[in-house]
Amino acid sequence: MAWQKASGYNQRSRGETLMGRWKTVIGLKLKARSFENQKTEARIGVRILNRMTELGRPNFERTA
Repeated sequence: MAWQKASGYNQRSRGETLMGRWKTVIGLKLKARSFENQKTEARIGVRILNRMTELGRPNFERTA
């Protein structure tokens, strides 16, 4: 447990989980062609994933 806190492993794990969720829900690449539309598409995707995370975030309790 100490090495996880020292190395920041938990933050990394959460980041990897969120990116996996992005790829599953949104897709592997942006569909828009222009850069402005790509930025808009990315913002929409982020809002969707943030909303999903707010709705179903589990509460963790350490048991040991």
